[in-house]
Amino acid sequence: MAQERWHFDGWIGAVGTASGTRIVWGHWSRSPFGAFSDVMIEQPDGERQLLAPSRQVAEFVADTYRFERVEVVPVEVRRDAARWYVTAGPLVLDLVTGSRTVLGRLLCAVPAPLARSRTWAAVCDVPARLLPGVRTLGSAGPDRREWYGARDLHRVRAATATLGGRHLGELAPVDPPVTFGFGSAPRDPSVVRVISTVEMQVPPGGPTTPTG
Repeated sequence: MAQERWHFDGWIGAVGTASGTRIVWGHWSRSPFGAFSDVMIEQPDGERQLLAPSRQVAEFVADTYRFERVEVVPVEVRRDAARWYVTAGPLVLDLVTGSRTVLGRLLCAVPAPLARSRTWAAVCDVPARLLPGVRTLGSAGPDRREWYGARDLHRVRAATATLGGRHLGELAPVDPPVTFGFGSAPRDPSVVRVISTVEMQVPPGGPTTPTG
């Protein structure tokens, strides 16, 4: 089996709510699937739900992470300066970020080739483990590895969210950590510029772009 690496360049946001529901969304400007956004939701009882914009994306993400429910629905993420708007099927999320953090200013100096490096992710994984649940390198389903290279960081100052018309309560920490994959988002609600790399096993001569 040969190894193939797919890179996803964009933003990941994560917020907790007073109801205990935690929300993680990805907004990818460049990926093997083209530009797309997706949303992951974990309920207080541990049920995990994926909201994906297409069957192809849903199948790939569900093979990489763990969910009890997977739905293909329209997903849209828009940014207006410090404000982000996320709509995905039954979910409506409106959030405002603060200025770039000190760590965010340091991360802005990380060039894209370094952010894609597995070695760099392994180095960053050591200090990342000081934050509950946070990892930058790990297993991502059968025969897959994934790593993250962060390039910017903003804290979320305010957020409102409804799911199926039900208000989820005030902004809260992402606590307990989400359990979709090998690591969680930071406890403090944040929006992070990131390059996510997924390395997978493919048959020799297999496709280098999504199919199906």
